[in-house]
Amino acid sequence: MAAPRIGITRSLAPSLPVETIPFSYQKYHDRVREAGGEPVDLHPAMTAAAEQLLMDLDGVIISGGPDINPSRYDQEPHPETAGISDARDGLEIGLIQAAMARDLPVFCICRGHQALNVALGGPLLQHIDGDGHRALEGGAGDSRWHDIEVRAGTRLSALIGAGTIRTNSRHHQAVLPEALGDGLVISAMSPDGLVEGMESPAHRWVVGVQWHPERDEVEEPFRPLFRDFLDAAARSRQATPARG
Repeated sequence: MAAPRIGITRSLAPSLPVETIPFSYQKYHDRVREAGGEPVDLHPAMTAAAEQLLMDLDGVIISGGPDINPSRYDQEPHPETAGISDARDGLEIGLIQAAMARDLPVFCICRGHQALNVALGGPLLQHIDGDGHRALEGGAGDSRWHDIEVRAGTRLSALIGAGTIRTNSRHHQAVLPEALGDGLVISAMSPDGLVEGMESPAHRWVVGVQWHPERDEVEEPFRPLFRDFLDAAARSRQATPARG
């Protein structure tokens, strides 16, 4: 049986090779291959509709990156909000909505976690006071680290265990527990009250995490996330009529 094909979103020019993209973008591809999937590069220069992009995919990873335009959730930009790409916002929000409509597995990481909330009608906290969650050197250096509390009874807890787990941290925006998108439930929280994990119980596999499980620094403890995501994508492929 062919390997599940997993679309992985990114910013930057389509001519830039995956392995040269900053911030370890290639690690998403590495983790997908290790879990038995075939990564497919998705970038904002693609002009096809989300539904068309998904036709030959079995799941989607919405990756990390810069900030989402606050106009997507009816707010003015905070002074710290930066790196906006309307093309990328449109690509990722469209993919999330279309994939969920088809019940394709969706794995949303860092910026992707935030995009999931926005795609389902929720806002974001545009800047975390004190910058305690942002990577060092203005976001470009080593990760910060903190504990999270994984809630029992969630898909996340079934994969990595309930209770206190240490994660890396590379963000300055966040999802607040009182402002979840439609249909999402919280699976993990940070000690300072930010949503670190969320999921949709009504779908085959829709999970958002605020940390970066693809990075080598946390590769081992979070491998089960990628394995389970790929298992769900394989089941999705089996349930879909043969592609022409």
